[in-house]
Amino acid sequence: MIIPLALPKNFTWSVPPEWADQVKPGIRVEVVLGKNKKYAGLVKKVHHLPPQGFDPKPILNILDNEPIVYEHQLQFWEWMAGYYMCTEGDVMQAALPSHFKLSSETVLNYNEVYGDDFQELDEEEFLVAEALLIRKELRIAEVQQILDASHVYPVIKRLIDRQVCHVWESLKDTYKEKKENYVLLHPDFGEEARLEELLNNWSRAPKQMELLLAYLHLQKTMGEVSQADLLKKSDATAAQLKGLVEKNILRVEKRSVDRIRYLPKDVNIDFELSEAQQQALRAVKDNLEEKPVCLLHGVTGSGKTQLYIHLMEECIRKGQQVLYMLPEIALTAQIIRRLQKHFGGHIAIYHSRFNANERIEIWNKVKSGDIRIVLGARSAIFMPFRQLGLVICDEEHDTSFKQQEPAPRYHARDAAIYLSAMLKGKVLLGSATPSLETYHNAVQGKFGLVKLNQRYGDASLPEITLLDTRKMFSKETGKIVIAPELTEAIRTSVEAGKQVILFQNRRGYSPYQLCGTCGWIPQCKNCNVSLTYHKYSHKLHCHYCGTVYPPVHICEKCGNHQFVQRNFGTERIEEELLAQLPEAKIARMDMDSVKGKHAHDQLIQQFEQQKVNVLVGTQMVVKGLDFEHVDLVGILDADSILGFTDFRVNERAFQLMEQVSGRAGRKDHKGKVMIQVSNIAHPVLELVRKHDYEGYYQMDIRNRQEFFYPPFSRIITLTLKHRDKDVVKLAAFRFADMLRPKTGNYMVGPAEPVVNRVRNMFIQEITCKLPRDTNFLRDIKAFILDRIALLHQDKQFRQVIITPDVDAL
Repeated sequence: MIIPLALPKNFTWSVPPEWADQVKPGIRVEVVLGKNKKYAGLVKKVHHLPPQGFDPKPILNILDNEPIVYEHQLQFWEWMAGYYMCTEGDVMQAALPSHFKLSSETVLNYNEVYGDDFQELDEEEFLVAEALLIRKELRIAEVQQILDASHVYPVIKRLIDRQVCHVWESLKDTYKEKKENYVLLHPDFGEEARLEELLNNWSRAPKQMELLLAYLHLQKTMGEVSQADLLKKSDATAAQLKGLVEKNILRVEKRSVDRIRYLPKDVNIDFELSEAQQQALRAVKDNLEEKPVCLLHGVTGSGKTQLYIHLMEECIRKGQQVLYMLPEIALTAQIIRRLQKHFGGHIAIYHSRFNANERIEIWNKVKSGDIRIVLGARSAIFMPFRQLGLVICDEEHDTSFKQQEPAPRYHARDAAIYLSAMLKGKVLLGSATPSLETYHNAVQGKFGLVKLNQRYGDASLPEITLLDTRKMFSKETGKIVIAPELTEAIRTSVEAGKQVILFQNRRGYSPYQLCGTCGWIPQCKNCNVSLTYHKYSHKLHCHYCGTVYPPVHICEKCGNHQFVQRNFGTERIEEELLAQLPEAKIARMDMDSVKGKHAHDQLIQQFEQQKVNVLVGTQMVVKGLDFEHVDLVGILDADSILGFTDFRVNERAFQLMEQVSGRAGRKDHKGKVMIQVSNIAHPVLELVRKHDYEGYYQMDIRNRQEFFYPPFSRIITLTLKHRDKDVVKLAAFRFADMLRPKTGNYMVGPAEPVVNRVRNMFIQEITCKLPRDTNFLRDIKAFILDRIALLHQDKQFRQVIITPDVDAL
């Protein structure tokens, strides 16, 4: 049985004889763990071997008539837990919609025997007892509200001791069907003659007559008529509808409805592929015949999505399902509209912004096979596919496919390849700038490789210009935000009716402020990082722990009042543009400005409809968005991209700059890209100017091989955290000594990372660069987990958190 907790192993419960035929893998059952805590556990396996050494507790109840997951999903979870060094409970927690993961709520039940004499109780006890007398039962959260306090357990304990109430554990299913009122014609008027007679003899209540006519019209055009649609269409009130119901002309009934509206199911491919696309499509199909995975390396704007649409159509015709994965929620809004045009109600979208009830409904439709295409971010990999024929991983290079916190720290692209192999499906990876590991696999023949080097509609790749920021430094403000040449180019584009995208990889107004006298920089009290000033909130924000501070006006070190703002974020760029181009319509796209389920989509639609001239953004604007009127892209601080201390720095820099430049010149005009940078001699910049991915690959693959980095090794990063700096440092060196006999020269560290304290936890890291040997890796992972358990047996290190991250980025 799998419980949605990070338990080191799965546990066994016994099945009462009366339920023996009903319990099967994939259904949820109610079980007690510990003394009296109840959970909805997921049955993984039913067997007849009693465990040694203890008597298993019986299950208490069966929660599902049919399995909510397939057996192949349970096998997939087991692989993921083993590969990514976590527990199956961690995977279950990530995989299932929250309404499927039930745990008990403590419920206080009033003891009728006690009576209603509360004179012996103190004030807090009296308030809770009186509420119990009225309500008969209360949950812990309700007691907290009554007492306006979070620490209520002493009060509850005293009430239990006095036998005012009893405690029991309630397992509560939180999913509720959505109900809507639907309007129907009363059966007495089912015959046309009766209805005609009614209408001809109508004498009073003209508003009711209008309402009835509106209903008849909607019934004819839509079939079923909801109360909300009818009242809106007829501009009538609920009272007028009630009048028709009381006259037995109409009737209202409640029905269960989907929270998400689906279009009619249809397949409509209304575009022609270019000759280059047709050749690429044939090559992709040929490669997928021979190999389970194929990489489609197509330059930005080459029309990769249109190839995906043709492949999805084939899967639907065969009765198969498709998983279409994208790295960012921001991308799904634009692509879903295009795919709905071609596939209608065959397609559903799934990501973290949906509420729990919506997720359950999508889950069930995918499991039944009613939904054929699932479009989503990395969590869509856990959907219960009935017959998965194809996985499309678009922008496969993107780091957003790797889960960081919490466990499982999986890579959705790699997990999709494993899942597809389990189900005998195929995987198509698409990117203009493939990850170096993926391209290496394709070059070595492990994956198929298809290149699409021609932009759709014969559009040209944009021309790239470098602007040297060393010549644009201001003593007063530090870096100049937007170079004069770029400002003029923006003005020209806007006046010509074109659009502009400006990319800056920092949000906020100013990434840091410093004292003009002594150089002191305000820092977060919980993390060893500088604070970012956000002008919209007039506050200092920590981007690591989320703490917000009031603005600093006096230097804590020297008492001076004069602060200088260094560097710039998207807020500052927006402000500069508004000052220099007051006539332009400017919008910002970052985590601060884009909030809510539909905010991304609304902003993208405004840009598509040319209601916005200039879009300023962080990485959200880089990833695969397609805007036909953009002819200029500006990268405002390339040095920040090129300056990371990481073995992937060249790869990330090339991908970011090439991807953002690919937003320019999508249709019948050649776009322009302007990159502001001080280190203009950096080798990656010349490769970006030439759009030379092959040249980048040849340069970087040699470095990776020389220093034994992926794809020639596998990396496992072990992060240790503790509130005491000395304790975590000592633990890290002790742990490294424990690992050394097995890891030997493959281990680097321990060492402090660049940011060595987050949320008041001090950090140490150990990195293992390991050979790509499956058996060796499996042994090393087991050895590391064993040594973590051993370290935690030492009382001194029991509170040290150790987190393994497999294939760390």
